[in-house]
Amino acid sequence: MQITYSPAYTIVPTYECFNLCSYCNFRVDPKHDTWMTIDRATQILTDLQGTGICEILILSGEVHPQSSRRQAWFDRIYNLCQLALDFGFLPHSNVGPLSYSEMEKLAQVNVSMGLMLESLDPALQAGVHRHAPSKVPAIRLEQLDWAGELKIPFTTGLLLGIGESERDWETSLQSIANIHAQWGHIQEVILQPYSPGSQESFAGLGFEIVKLPSVIELARQILPVDITIQIPPNLIPSPDLLLACLTAGARDLGGIVPKDEVNPDYHHLQLSELTKLLASAGWELSPRLPVYPAHEQDLSKLLQAHIQANHDASGTKLS
Repeated sequence: MQITYSPAYTIVPTYECFNLCSYCNFRVDPKHDTWMTIDRATQILTDLQGTGICEILILSGEVHPQSSRRQAWFDRIYNLCQLALDFGFLPHSNVGPLSYSEMEKLAQVNVSMGLMLESLDPALQAGVHRHAPSKVPAIRLEQLDWAGELKIPFTTGLLLGIGESERDWETSLQSIANIHAQWGHIQEVILQPYSPGSQESFAGLGFEIVKLPSVIELARQILPVDITIQIPPNLIPSPDLLLACLTAGARDLGGIVPKDEVNPDYHHLQLSELTKLLASAGWELSPRLPVYPAHEQDLSKLLQAHIQANHDASGTKLS
């Protein structure tokens, strides 16, 4: 049985973000960060040539939609994606909520995109999201819907243990399933356990990690079979628990990257160690592209040509 992952590298256009989520270990205050330059990104992508990396994850903090710098921020993201394509990589962007026109344009230079739903629990608006305007559930649901209308292969997910009720896991998963039933565009749902970090202000204890297999089982019951359940292996503290999560129905480990920018205190195992661990339980760890084969036909001919080039370079059609 195959377990997939994406050979990936993360490029961060900026860490600045107008949201202030109390559990965040990523953001810096607006205007207190130097944006990634095209020259710097060019050097990074040059160094990544021949390393086996296929996905460039463009992960950004958010500049306020009404900011005079919003267009420059969006243009920087777009240009970084185009640059990644020019170097032969496949971009996947997760940069927060976008306007419909921004999403439509960014889809031209991405083979897939993503945005975490996190949770629909309204109690979070008075809790960890009280200073995070773009975390309003209706905004996140609208983004999933727009992505479906635009036929963008999409990743979303839940953030577990930030104050939501356990009942909300079912509600949030069902909402994702309903949107997918209309559009058929959601490739993956990430079940991400909140894990305390060194930069946050949140006083919560984190997700009770032993519950993760049962949440995966719940997700597998609710989500259609063509949505893959993804878990981040660096946030799962023991090999036995990781294997239990796979037994429960998780089938993807996401991007295996040199640094988890969202959870910088939690490092990935070496790929060789993960491969050996999974093989001990009868699982085969296999690389994949950031767009799944079933969704390739939804993309432009230009993006399909970039995908085919990656298939050809790998010598095999990745999962």
